[in-house]
Amino acid sequence: MSSSTTPFEALRGIRFSVLDRSRTRDGEEPGRALRDTVDLAREVEALGYQRFWVAEHHSVPGVAGSAPTVLAAAVAGATSRIRVGTGGVMLPNHQPMVVAEQFGVLESLFPGRIDMGLGRSVGFTDGIRRALGRDKEDADRFAEQLDELLGWFTGTQSAYPQVHARPAEGLRVPPYVLATGEGAAIAAAAGLPLVIGDLRGRARLREAVETYRSAFVPSAWSAEPYVTVAGTVVVAGSEERARRLLMPEAWSLAYARTVGVFPPLLPPERIEELPMSEKQRGFYEAGLGGHVYGTEEQVAEQLARAVEETGAQEVLVTTSTHDRAALIDSYRALARLAGLTAPAGLTRANEASRP
Repeated sequence: MSSSTTPFEALRGIRFSVLDRSRTRDGEEPGRALRDTVDLAREVEALGYQRFWVAEHHSVPGVAGSAPTVLAAAVAGATSRIRVGTGGVMLPNHQPMVVAEQFGVLESLFPGRIDMGLGRSVGFTDGIRRALGRDKEDADRFAEQLDELLGWFTGTQSAYPQVHARPAEGLRVPPYVLATGEGAAIAAAAGLPLVIGDLRGRARLREAVETYRSAFVPSAWSAEPYVTVAGTVVVAGSEERARRLLMPEAWSLAYARTVGVFPPLLPPERIEELPMSEKQRGFYEAGLGGHVYGTEEQVAEQLARAVEETGAQEVLVTTSTHDRAALIDSYRALARLAGLTAPAGLTRANEASRP
């Protein structure tokens, strides 16, 4: 960013997208979180965001999103123009052919709007992995599984002669590799776009992005490197108000690291009353730090710096908080400071589609 360029100007031309993990709220049934995800997708489409992704988590009390391709179908059916995808399908949990078939169905139903974000994580606990029929070592086969998956689309997979993934074969569903560092090399070798987080570990993030760009091998899927940085971004009327919106997720993380269960979101006033052990307090304070948050001016400056440091072409916002109205207000403010615009008539169409 040159000295003559304002942070707001530096963000023009950068794509902004949303990943929603269907976080549950304390005292509410999980289905509410899934319906809220679909509603949020309508909102961010009307604001001009590039894409809306959903996630995969299994046996997690705080997350309702366990079947991302099913949820993506609901989101795509409730919207009309925004790209819809997964952030991501955890490939080691599934047979690549089945994943190809699922995305083939999505692309056939919503042509030109589907993204295939893929991660290498396996179930969090031994019990979950056994229930999925997987183990830790399956994550080590991610590159091999990724190659097979892409082969089902191109018709070039050779492991299973005379077997075809219908209707995926011949379709072009853009693949993305999700990484926290190690996966960057896999994305580079496969010639695929990289989605990497998070914004808190900036030095590690820059190193992984540099590794990816230097090792990138052009492919039929992507001729050049493409970097999306992911992280929490909160915009509010004051820095204090924005920080308060970070509290529910920070507490869930602290609880998970000390108790072993990732819980539903609590409101900030409940968290303020909780007794915390010294260890929990440390994790909680760490969970509040390093995110991009504050007023529009503060967030614009922080994001412009992050984009400049990483050379990212896109920012994927992954914010979760208990207050749904405040979350939507944050996305509205972010769209405003980033200069996002929606096609004319889209808001009216979305409103008409609401039940």
